[in-house]
Amino acid sequence: MGRKLPEKEGSLACSGELICQPKTLRVFLSFRINKLNANFTMAELEGNCLIGQSGGPTAVINASIAGAITEALNHECIEEIYGCLNGILGILNEDLIDLAEESQQTIRALEHTPGAALGTCRHKLKTQEEYERVLEVFKAHNIRYFFYAGGNDSQDTANKISKLAQEQGYELRVIGIPKTIDNDLTVTDHCPGYGSVIKYVATTVREIACDNESMGQHDLVSIVEVMGRSAGWIAAGASLAKRREYPNDPPHLIYLPEIAFSTEKFVEDVQRIVKKEKYCMIVVGEGLVDEDGNFVATSSAQTDAFGHAQLGGIGDYLKRLVESKIGVKARSARLGIAQRAAAHCMSEADAEEAHEAGKAAVKAAVAGVTDKMITILRGDSESYTFETGLAPLAEIANGVKKLPLEWINEDGVSMNYQYVKYARPLIQGEVEIPHEQGLPVLGKLRKLRVNRLLAAYSA
Repeated sequence: MGRKLPEKEGSLACSGELICQPKTLRVFLSFRINKLNANFTMAELEGNCLIGQSGGPTAVINASIAGAITEALNHECIEEIYGCLNGILGILNEDLIDLAEESQQTIRALEHTPGAALGTCRHKLKTQEEYERVLEVFKAHNIRYFFYAGGNDSQDTANKISKLAQEQGYELRVIGIPKTIDNDLTVTDHCPGYGSVIKYVATTVREIACDNESMGQHDLVSIVEVMGRSAGWIAAGASLAKRREYPNDPPHLIYLPEIAFSTEKFVEDVQRIVKKEKYCMIVVGEGLVDEDGNFVATSSAQTDAFGHAQLGGIGDYLKRLVESKIGVKARSARLGIAQRAAAHCMSEADAEEAHEAGKAAVKAAVAGVTDKMITILRGDSESYTFETGLAPLAEIANGVKKLPLEWINEDGVSMNYQYVKYARPLIQGEVEIPHEQGLPVLGKLRKLRVNRLLAAYSA
């Protein structure tokens, strides 16, 4: 490899009452990792590492990959640093690239580049033959360290691969790197990717509100649909758009998957706001359910590889309700993939934590840890601090962390200060992105292929 990337310089920039201390934080993290290393017997394991990404991308998932690559370059026991293209599919197809051959400039650029630079997938390993194939590829390329950035289903996959390796006596260390804008992974305080998506959502709500304020005459309803299959974390983030000095700031109504939807209450809520305000702004999570637990709106009857319904369209559904039952004009905006790809609204705090999660994964594996996912732990002080921790993959796989009901006001359509206190530190700071001719300069891997050593795979 022969190349060392210098430590990333940067800080968690906070404002107002939330004061961060980046130097203290870095010392604390260093102490935490040293303590972690001391708690495990160092078993020198030489071999190659493989890094993969899975599931829906986030604005900062590549920052985690950059952190993992940067840290892997510091350990001689890691001989080669490979990436698998398109997650688990890249392993099945032996489609690997040499990440150590990428330039330092490219790796640094990943820290402010959205999407999944390695490519991603939603493929679920279903047969014993597929799991055997994964391990066959690992053995052929002497993969001894596997780092998988993903959500619930991805961590379940990583856990099962590790268990098979143990059954066959193949020494492999597997560490999951948390990733999901939905913020619904259990055990961890929050997930890298969440801070950036709610920063974007809250910013967009404030901007759309300016437009609505100029147009509304007690006759306009504006609906913003956001992601969130099983939990309302993203929709709740819109509440950060409210300003203390303007208590009637939008969003006026927030509809969450945690609160069963009632058409009658919805109509009453909207009528009340339209009568009081010049316009009514609504934010709704795509996973909104009725009293029977059924999704109020789905985009199709099909499901993905993991059995998840294809969601989308709840904004248009509410728009039709407003027009038919209240008789005022309504507009619906579906943020779609823009909310998870908005690097221009990336949170510096989020990017920093994502980078540290990638580094912590490598440090843990080299120290002898396996079958764990990196977690983010919030400090106890008034000013926001965090440290990285570890949790068993089996505890994360397929679990869902709901938005705490005590953070939702009694009206069921607004958030209280407990949520604001939790979420506000996660959106602090802006990431400086270089521009060229007026547009952002984003990273792109060269993707130099690693020679295939096995026969082509056929499903």
